[in-house]
Formats: sequence, C-alpha cells, structure tokens
Amino acid sequence: MPSIYQLKPRFQALLRPGVERLHARGVTANQVTLGAALVSLLLGLLLAWLNHLTWLFILIPLWMLLRMAFNAVDGMLAREFGQQSRLGAYLNELCDLVADAALYLPFALLPGVSPTLVVLVVIAAIISEYAGVMGPLAGASRRYDGPMGKSDRAFAFGVLGTGVAFGLLPSSWINGLLLVIFALSLYTLYNRVRQGLAEAH
Repeated sequence: MPSIYQLKPRFQALLRPGVERLHARGVTANQVTLGAALVSLLLGLLLAWLNHLTWLFILIPLWMLLRMAFNAVDGMLAREFGQQSRLGAYLNELCDLVADAALYLPFALLPGVSPTLVVLVVIAAIISEYAGVMGPLAGASRRYDGPMGKSDRAFAFGVLGTGVAFGLLPSSWINGLLLVIFALSLYTLYNRVRQGLAEAH
C-alpha cells in the first residue's frame, strides 16, 4: 500500500545542506531526536491544558511539518556522519511513540469527540509501529508499510488539527475520521506482519 513515507528520499535531498551545517556545528542525531520529542510533549501538555482554545490546534499541523524535518535530520546525521548507535536506535523508536501519544491524546478532550476512539487510535499506532520494529526479529527489515504509518498519521492529525482550529470539523466528523484512521492503522498492522513474513521467506 502507498505511504507518504515513500516521499522521504526527496525530502531528505532538500534537507541535506542544512544537515551538513548542523553537523559542522557539532549537533548530534540524539540531540535532534530528544529535542523533537520534548517539543511534542510540551505542545501536547499545552493543548491538553488549554483545550478550550481550539485555535491552538493549528499548532499541530505546523509542528508536524517541522517534526517530519527533525525526524529526517536525525536519521541523516546518524547514517551519513557516523553517529549511529544502539542508544540512538532506542531513542528513535521510543521518542516517536511518546511524541505521537502526546500530540494525539489532547483531541480526546474536545467536546463531542470520543475519548475511546482517540485512545484506540493511539494504541493501534503503538502496536503497528511495534510490528514494524519486530521485522528484524523475524528475519526481515524494519517494516514501514502503510497505509497509516508515522508520516500518514502525522498528515491525518494535521488535517484534524486544522479542521478543529478553524471550526471546519464538527465532532461527528472528527469521530468518523478517527474511525477511518483506526481502521487503516489495523490494516497497517496486518500489512506489516504480512510483508515481514513474506520478506523473511
């Protein structure tokens, strides 16, 4: 299934000059990873605290764009400048999961939005990413199959954040979109297991 993740090589090419400058200044991949996670946590806390100020949810799509850049930058620093490490591998996966949960859970506090659906989406996201990470344990590569991988979820919640901020999405529509995200996340889980097993064989 197609995924926004497939656009990553072109995105990285645009970021490469900036990455080279960051490396020259001594910035490390792990610093970028932790920095992005910290900003996500702070933004999630802000939205949870001030959830009645729905215009603040426009920060979700704005930060998602920057966070995608951060995620690409830390990977490029690690691979292209010899900064790969076991700690970095742990941070890369765990920080993404923590950041996603922090950014998505505030939607559960919006009037009329189903907290259950939001939590189910977060759980499905965690399990599907775990399935991707398990690829090497099964003799396959780390699986990034869609249709609802990290980048796809970021785009989906960016759209939701924009809709909430501008009052374009009633709660019933938000719940419907969350249900679609949840269903696609379950299919992503199935797809990653299936593709991982196929690759291992």
